[in-house]
Amino acid sequence: MILTAGVIADIIGGSVDGDPHVQVSTVSPIESGFKGALSFLANPKYNEFILTTEASVVIVKHDFKADFGVKPTLIRVADPYSCFALLLQKYDEMNRPKPGIHPSSIISDSAIIGNNVTISAGAVIEENAIVGDDSIIGAQVVLEKNTKLGNGCKLHAGSRVLHDCIIGNNCTLHAGVTVGSDGFGFAPSDTAYSKIPQVGNVVLEDDVEIGSNSTIDRATMGSTIIRKGVKLDNLIQIAHNVEIGEHTVIAAQTGVAGSTKIGKRCMIGGQVGIIGHLKIGDNVKIAAQSGVGNNLPDNSIVQGSPAFEVGNYRRSYVSFRRLPETLRAIETKLRSL
Repeated sequence: MILTAGVIADIIGGSVDGDPHVQVSTVSPIESGFKGALSFLANPKYNEFILTTEASVVIVKHDFKADFGVKPTLIRVADPYSCFALLLQKYDEMNRPKPGIHPSSIISDSAIIGNNVTISAGAVIEENAIVGDDSIIGAQVVLEKNTKLGNGCKLHAGSRVLHDCIIGNNCTLHAGVTVGSDGFGFAPSDTAYSKIPQVGNVVLEDDVEIGSNSTIDRATMGSTIIRKGVKLDNLIQIAHNVEIGEHTVIAAQTGVAGSTKIGKRCMIGGQVGIIGHLKIGDNVKIAAQSGVGNNLPDNSIVQGSPAFEVGNYRRSYVSFRRLPETLRAIETKLRSL
């Protein structure tokens, strides 16, 4: 779709500095911009690229001072990053597939399909499953029996929602996500491990987004619960009976063991490991590659493995890095005695 700078400015509430009639048909990073592309400048460390970019239009902060020689038309706004994100959302909406059911999909007669739904090639929707209005089911998606999918959801290719699981409104599952795989439950004996049937389910509340190839295990009993607004990155493992509070975000390759409860508005970095049966409070921040083995109260900021208070961690790390020279100094001192 082709838009002019003037139309874009109207959409995001900005003002045009330059030619309002210049046209763009795609987007690009500012450092690799090209003619006909729209870009944005939000981070000052990229300011130098405003003089070399070939992008036709760049969204900038309203008080940005353009040096002599700036070629692109500028659109001035209060927050370039959020305005650029808004444009991408609208672009995505305009490119949504047309509603309809592909003939190669397999849909049970007892399934309930809402209005304005798209079901792509090879999708499987089993008995008593429910698909809400305006949802998009990608290629080879599987909704097993008794699953419920809310309105406005988007399930990308190859994602799976297994039996009895419930997905709220406006949720997104990226490619390869599995919701409702068995929890890791085995009873040890002297000679073997006996599987414990996992008879619970998974509940995703509204506005949850799950990154590619992440897995959320069903509860042994009851529900594994992902609360409203949670965002999970790619390659994350959420074990049985975990609960994640509203608007918490978790980066890639993190694992959360069974029955741990994570509070609201937490920020958890990549490759974090959290053991089972813990309580993580609200507004907690856990730095990347940390190992959490104890409960964390509200507003904690931790780092390290085992994780502890971030200020103490950083001071300890300074001492740790100096440990070899400190030991040498001690040995030298001892020899001189």
